[in-house]
Amino acid sequence: MKTRNRATWIGLSAILLWASVMGMIRRVSVDLGPLGGAAMIYTVAAALLMFTVGLPSLKKIPRRYLFWGSLLLVSYEVCLSQSIGYAHNSRQAIDVIMINYLWPSFTMVATILFNRQKTHWLIVPGLFLSLLGIGWVLGGKHGLDIGEVLASIHDNPLSCGLALLAAILWAAYSTVTARMAEGQNGISLFFVLIALVLWAKYLISGAPAMHWTLPSVLHLAWAAAAIGFGYAAWNVGIMHGNVTVLAGASYFTPVFSAALAAHLLGVPLTASFWLGTAMVSGGALLCWLATRVQPVIKPPLQAV
Repeated sequence: MKTRNRATWIGLSAILLWASVMGMIRRVSVDLGPLGGAAMIYTVAAALLMFTVGLPSLKKIPRRYLFWGSLLLVSYEVCLSQSIGYAHNSRQAIDVIMINYLWPSFTMVATILFNRQKTHWLIVPGLFLSLLGIGWVLGGKHGLDIGEVLASIHDNPLSCGLALLAAILWAAYSTVTARMAEGQNGISLFFVLIALVLWAKYLISGAPAMHWTLPSVLHLAWAAAAIGFGYAAWNVGIMHGNVTVLAGASYFTPVFSAALAAHLLGVPLTASFWLGTAMVSGGALLCWLATRVQPVIKPPLQAV
């Protein structure tokens, strides 16, 4: 029992580590640029993952999983990092982060549509509540305001669009790879590919040179370590800990992420923002409960 409890706490630490990643991606993007910063984060994170998780054997990885897993995860991480990096300011970066956290609800809907997951009517209010929460966040201090929501999207359609696409891509990755992986874990290899794609984009785009300072090095180390050690801690949790506790806690990641990002970026958040964030988490939780008609409960793959 002590071993299981310890493993559960280790798994819970992964949620906090990943929650801090979003704010740190923004800090590194400001320090080193959206492309250069992202390329450095995933390069160091890939090295850490090779150390903590190890590289998979290509002979054992199913070819379909290798193709679709790499395509979807690389696309997801590129969209996510660039959506945060190209935000006009720190407050907008936090709004974009919340759009990305539609992924838990989208994932549950995808498992129902494509994996024939049994469900009941709670899925409808769950998805609606998550979408309503995003509207509340983008509406500003006055809550749900269609004009403000449209203005927020119009101010930076690139970041908002990339964040929404990232949420859809992660839902697709979680749904598709669950059927194709056959017990194999290609995350280390996928992160190497992510780093290579970002470096290629950095070199082709002619992005300005990165300017290094001690704070930028510390921010980079934090972001990369949170990703690398987060995956390692999550693996310990789901293999040896209380999976039900981890599954339920993972749906509160938007709240943790917003709180940590606000602290790291020095952005005061309104009561309306927190209400919207609670709606996003609450909607995701309802979607999860809607699929608990089966006795076996598996937590979703956690997105960073």
